[in-house]
Amino acid sequence: MDRNESHTIISRVWEWEGKGSWHFATINKEDSKRIRADYIWPRKGFGSIPVLATVGATKWKTSVFPTKEKEFLLPIKRIVREGENISIGDTITIKLTVIT
Repeated sequence: MDRNESHTIISRVWEWEGKGSWHFATINKEDSKRIRADYIWPRKGFGSIPVLATVGATKWKTSVFPTKEKEFLLPIKRIVREGENISIGDTITIKLTVIT
């Protein structure tokens, strides 16, 4: 896979059960492994990797965060959820490009 290649991910949106109202999409292990391979620089805080995410017509810069299960979590901002009419439990298609 070439560097900066886009990854198309299909995932379900869920809400964190802690403080705040954080919403995430989980990136499965196979796709997470490909994303890890695209990022050659030292990781940022919490082992995160910067990405350009696209859902529908909405694009935003963010980071994906690793889990103990070797998956990544993509935070879904409220402005994205509202703009794309996304609710908890919806299955969405995400295009991710690692920012190097």
